[in-house]
Amino acid sequence: MYCLWPAPLRVSSMRAMKVLLTISVSLCLLSGCGLANIKLPTLYKVAIQQGNVITQEMVDKLKPGMTRRQVAFVMGEPVLRDPFDDTKWVYLYSIDVPGVFNDESRLVLAFDENNLLTTISGDYAPGAGTEAADEAADPAASG
Repeated sequence: MYCLWPAPLRVSSMRAMKVLLTISVSLCLLSGCGLANIKLPTLYKVAIQQGNVITQEMVDKLKPGMTRRQVAFVMGEPVLRDPFDDTKWVYLYSIDVPGVFNDESRLVLAFDENNLLTTISGDYAPGAGTEAADEAADPAASG
């Protein structure tokens, strides 16, 4: 008697069924072994910094009446210069650490027609860091 589908086909499907059943039972048993506590490697995310670093110490050194060269010595060259209005220098700084934090700072310096610093505006104020340190050092003076 000649058969079109020999017995090995049924045996191979049974073998595949046993392998599938073994894998599924193994996964079910291993799921209770604390696989959630295993730390899988993740992608490294690079911190992205852009612009000029601005610190309170740098801003505290700025005084009205300073020349552009003196300001550039303290702060560095500005990120943005308006080609139509040369009286303002804009300093921007941002740092983005993915999944941790994102911080942005802005400082605008204005000059007069004699190229002397007149106003400081933005996220930092001159002397703000020293006033807070003075109050912390001398609590009797604050009240």
